[in-house]
This record gives sequence, structure tokens and C-alpha cells, in this order.
Amino acid sequence: MRIVHVANFYGPRSGGIRTAMHGLARQYRAHGHDPVLVVPGAEDSVSWHDGVPVVTVTAPLVPGMGGYRLITRPAAVRRLLDQLAPDRLEVSDRTTLTSLGTWAREVGVPSVLWLHERVDGVLRAFGPGWGAAPVKAPVGAGMRTLADRHNGRTLPLFDRLVATTAFAAGEAERLADLRRGRATHGIPGLPGAVPPLHRVPLGVDLATFDPERRSAAVRASLAPDREALVVVMSRLSREKRVDLAIDAVARLRADGRPARLAVAGSGPLARTLEERARRRGVPAAFLSFVPDRSRVAALLASADVVVAPGPVETFGLAALEALASGTPVVASATSALPEVVGGAGAVAAPSPEALALALHEVLDRPVPARRAAARARAELFGWAAAGEAMLAIHGAPVRAFARVPA
Repeated sequence: MRIVHVANFYGPRSGGIRTAMHGLARQYRAHGHDPVLVVPGAEDSVSWHDGVPVVTVTAPLVPGMGGYRLITRPAAVRRLLDQLAPDRLEVSDRTTLTSLGTWAREVGVPSVLWLHERVDGVLRAFGPGWGAAPVKAPVGAGMRTLADRHNGRTLPLFDRLVATTAFAAGEAERLADLRRGRATHGIPGLPGAVPPLHRVPLGVDLATFDPERRSAAVRASLAPDREALVVVMSRLSREKRVDLAIDAVARLRADGRPARLAVAGSGPLARTLEERARRRGVPAAFLSFVPDRSRVAALLASADVVVAPGPVETFGLAALEALASGTPVVASATSALPEVVGGAGAVAAPSPEALALALHEVLDRPVPARRAAARARAELFGWAAAGEAMLAIHGAPVRAFARVPA
């Protein structure tokens, strides 16, 4: 069976959608299927990744998004799909590619829309005033209404919906309630029934991200033994709210707990965030993008705690990679991260004060216990299970004993 997965915002070097697409494609291939990835890029091209073809469609850069691109010619993708002749179509986009659901229906190809983000969260993240003050609520009623209207037009174009967490599924569930008349947001005449909604958690590479990657040399290069090493692994863009992590570490230090910050990632706010750390007196190493996955794994395993402050994250693969590395995570309570982290860390309101208290609480736990809890939590999330769940949704055969490491 040929399964074609089309996406926007596919990172040129890293990113959650990229990781998810390749993780699932490896599983599809292991079960004897033919995955093809279609993504935006600088020019039309074809490359191969672990035996999986990656077809790039020319797309412009999105300003202020750290290298992400957006396909503005969906007709070109439809022509490409005509040539690829998929048996199943997956789409990871809520912007310019939603019309692919109509293409799939016209040619009789079953389709799935991945809900990797929440529209209301995106609207809030890039709306006026974001970042000027602590976040008190994930979204407002006006943005919720706009999101419902957008979702009411686009979600019914697909046969099935897949969400990675209950948080990510929330918009679709709210839309289904609107359709059944259980809520009112002034949305007249939804054009179609909300498709069946499935929950499929993503996985983590448990071989690459392992507590055994902990390195005394890596830790010593970033923080003395007497100081806590707090790590952020994130794109340095507006919606990720890395400023909250900087301010939370500043509060730790003001409370008398020696701590240093290491930030791995690149993006349009890099200089702004470095200046913020200097102003707040936070010793911080800005490592930019770390291309070597083994170095990333060593960094995560060598940290005392990882902070994931983004208020609207719908899964958080970087946080899951930290847990797999034996490092607890402090995350925003307004995101999906509480579902991922469980008891292997702590969650708090996305404010410096609350995050600092959560950091204190995690750092006060015995080191062996907190590292063991983090790894045990990550072991609940496997790519093999995710791949098999998606193949079941597609009605595709699954080979016995075909599981492969991520």
C-alpha cells in the first residue's frame, strides 16, 4: 500500500513534524508498505531518507519562522499526487493544504488529517500582545470562535482525524459538540459532520535517547557540579516562550539556588533571548542548532532538568526525548505536555514564578529516582505502537514481528 504524507512547516534540519513523518514512514516500510513524503523546500527535488523518498515542492520561507516554508501552490501538490497515485493520504497542515482532502475524495483515496497544532493556539500565539505579559489562559473566546469557523470549513474535508493528545483533539471535539448542538459559538450551518477522531501518541527513539548518554564532560562544559544545569531544547520563536525559561532560572538564582541555562535551538529570537539572559543575570549558553543527534542525546541526558515552557504545545517530542534520556521535564500546564510528562517531572502555569517553583520541586527529588521515573515514562511511547495504530486506521496489513527501532 502506498501511503503519501504531505506537510507544511517541515523543518529543514529538525522539528516535530519532520520527526513524526520519518518515524511513521520507517514503521510503514517495516510492515511492507510504500511511504512517500511530500514537503516544502527551496526547489523541486527528490531525495531519500532511510529508504523513503522525500519529494520537495518549491515553497517560500515564512518570515519570522526560523526557516520553515509554506506551500503556496496546492495545485502543484495535487498534480504530484495524481502522479504518485497513493492508496492512502495523510496531511499534516491546517493552512494551504486542506484542499487535498477534496482531491482525495474526488479520486476515491481515503484521507487522514493530522491535528499537530491547535488553530486557536496559533491565533493566540501570533496575536497582539503575546509575550508582553505572563499567559493567564491558553485562548480567548474570540479566537476560539475564529478557530471553530476555520475548523468547521476544513475538518469535514477529510475522512478521519488523528490527534496525538487530548489537548490536540480538543478543537475537533468542541466542533463535534457544536454540530450536535451542545454548545453555541455563533457558527451557522457547519458544512459537514466532523470526521471520526483517533488518538495516536507519537513515539521516541529509545535507543538514541538513553540515560547512558549522560556525560560528565558535557555537563562540566556547561555548568559546575555545584550548579543545576537547566536545558531548553526549542526553536527560538515567539510561540515557544523561551523567555519564560530564562526568567524562571533568574528566579531560581534569586531564591539562592545556583543554576545555569543551556539553550539548544535556533530561530528569529536568538539575539533577543541572549540579551534577555544578560539583562536578567542568567549565565546561559546559547548553543544554536545542534545537528548531531548523539550530541543532542548527550546534552539532554547530562541536564538536571529540561524546561518546555511553550503554552500551546500539542505533544512535545523534545520533552519526550528528554524523558527517554533520564531527565525530568518541567512544562506548561496549559499545553499537552502534562499528558506526556505524567509524574516524571512537574507542570505549572506558564509564568516565571510558577515555573521556578516547579523547577525547585523537581530538583529537590533524589537524582536516581527522578532519572528512573523519566525513563520509565518515555518507555510508554514507542514508534512501533504508533505505526501499528496508524496502519489499523488505514486498514493496512501489519506484519508479525516487523517492529523496528526508531
